[in-house]
Amino acid sequence: MKFVDEVEIEVIAGNGGDGCVAFRREKFRPLGGPSGGDGGDGGDVVLRADLRLGTLMDLRYRRRLQAQNGEPGRGKDQYGKAGDDLEVRVPVGTQVYDASSGELLADVAEPEQTIVIARGGMGGRGNIHFATPTDRAPRRAESGRPGERIQARLELKLIADVGLLGFPNVGKSTFISRVSRARPKIADYPFTTLTPNLGVVSRDLDRSFVVADIPGLIEGAAEGHGLGHRFLKHVERCRVLLHVVSIDPDPEREPVRDFELLMDELRRFDPELAGRPMVVAVSKIDLPEAREAVEAVAEALPDRTVLPMSAATGEGVEAVLDALERVLAEHPDRPAPRAEPLTPPHRRRAEEDAEPDDEDELGDDDDEGEGELEVEYVE
Repeated sequence: MKFVDEVEIEVIAGNGGDGCVAFRREKFRPLGGPSGGDGGDGGDVVLRADLRLGTLMDLRYRRRLQAQNGEPGRGKDQYGKAGDDLEVRVPVGTQVYDASSGELLADVAEPEQTIVIARGGMGGRGNIHFATPTDRAPRRAESGRPGERIQARLELKLIADVGLLGFPNVGKSTFISRVSRARPKIADYPFTTLTPNLGVVSRDLDRSFVVADIPGLIEGAAEGHGLGHRFLKHVERCRVLLHVVSIDPDPEREPVRDFELLMDELRRFDPELAGRPMVVAVSKIDLPEAREAVEAVAEALPDRTVLPMSAATGEGVEAVLDALERVLAEHPDRPAPRAEPLTPPHRRRAEEDAEPDDEDELGDDDDEGEGELEVEYVE
């Protein structure tokens, strides 16, 4: 399945049904009075986090998400049926932004978490609510309120415990394929990995953690070079970073220089990322030149945990996993993305359940939210 981590889509909640104007005119109730029922509430648009999903592909070709409208009220005190909610399943880690303002509306970060991103309109009140001692046959009812409508941008930020960083061809894909059941494409040319890969590392029956291979990181990634500008965001939720370096045939490439370049890219993308707990692994130590470079890398990075490994032969891999597990235990809290979730003012539902005051009950027919409807006489 194609990996899709950004979609823009119109979200429309259901409109509330109109209230009804009706009167009872039955044989034995000549003065039965008003009997127009309320309109039903419009349906909400709800997102539910689904662990089985890893991409927004299901929403890639949908132009809108629209919930059902509420039914209008009817005579004989019959209320309209509320519109059905529209529930949309999305991957864990999906964020919802207002496409026009860039405001974060929702962050779906926990499995089976549900968030309402567009609320349905309230149904209008029928004329049974407007009878007063001075107006026993009111000929007015409320129109249903429109549901919320937003142009939303959904952005997926993968949730993983460990994020794999490194230049192309340092052995990240080989590592994740050895420690988990993930099977990324592995080849000896740059940018073999074009999409993030997730793998679950099982250390014991009750000990495991998730590793994400972040592709396309090169110098200038924060400005859009390579693929890093698309995938650096997936590092934001990782608790620990595993920075993989190695010897490269390119004379301009050198492990310590590669490390510093990517650390600079992290700082430019988000300064907080550069301060995340980190383990440095010198890979491909099955090659003599890479094994010889381990000591030099450790001396150049005295404040970092530097470990040698060969994902191809398995040498040193367990030591790297042990180090990652220790650091994860020391940092149990998952970091929040850069933008904090919030409920914008225009999405706060007004207190519409409060009883109207006397002025409203006897007010003009031109009051906002109300309108004259055709009178229905129920025999």
